[in-house]
Amino acid sequence: MGADLGRTILDKCREWGVRMVGFAAADAWDEPPFEPWPPIEFHPKAIFPGCRTVIVLGLPVTLPILETSPSIWYQELYKNLNAQLDERAYRLSQLLNELGHASVYVPRDGYGTVELLVESPYAFFSHRHAAYLAGLGTFGINNMLLTREYGPRVRFVSVLTAAELPPGGPMEKGLCVRCMRCAKACPVQAIGDVAYPEASIDKRRCATRSVELKKRYRSPCGICIKVCPVGEDRKLFGHGNMTYDEEGTPPELWRAWEHVRRYGSL
Repeated sequence: MGADLGRTILDKCREWGVRMVGFAAADAWDEPPFEPWPPIEFHPKAIFPGCRTVIVLGLPVTLPILETSPSIWYQELYKNLNAQLDERAYRLSQLLNELGHASVYVPRDGYGTVELLVESPYAFFSHRHAAYLAGLGTFGINNMLLTREYGPRVRFVSVLTAAELPPGGPMEKGLCVRCMRCAKACPVQAIGDVAYPEASIDKRRCATRSVELKKRYRSPCGICIKVCPVGEDRKLFGHGNMTYDEEGTPPELWRAWEHVRRYGSL
């Protein structure tokens, strides 16, 4: 029955335009695959008692729009993706409820505003850790989840369900190539070089940067995910080895990015 339900979920998600879907067993949080790991109060069973599976949905961040970041174009894409993910996760949770499997969705951003993240830089549930356990990607130096298809250029959302579904598992080999481009490009030096990515990020420094950009209508930052060389999406757009500085960027691209950044934001 679990396998049949899993296929139903995958088919529905594809019908709704979501092709990146994974299942993680709720029990997988109990045995951390690396440290630091989210404390028990952040685990799915603590948030939704009776949860047996976490279903993770992902939608890609379009590379050429991201390349204009920070900009109003990327800000609008970010908001659009969040809204689409929340809508699809809610629909999936309701479908499962109708089928007799108690389920809830967790909103894409589980916090009120970026200003709050300066003092308390955590949402109440991590979609990235769920995606990692579902086998959709691995963590990079920038603490983002890297996928084969889009590198770190993916937004995730989760559904917590009492249904028992065939779970995935973490990828055996990490996708991060440790090129340190994200650390070098970060405008506030929030990314360090340590063994585990979670400990290498100054979350408050990153959040403070987002607050400043929000005042200028060009938040979030996006720089650390646009410079990452991992992802098949780079082949599609022919942007395989981008430096993202004026000297190393084709002039027509640099003019396009600068045009976008000059309008619609401060």
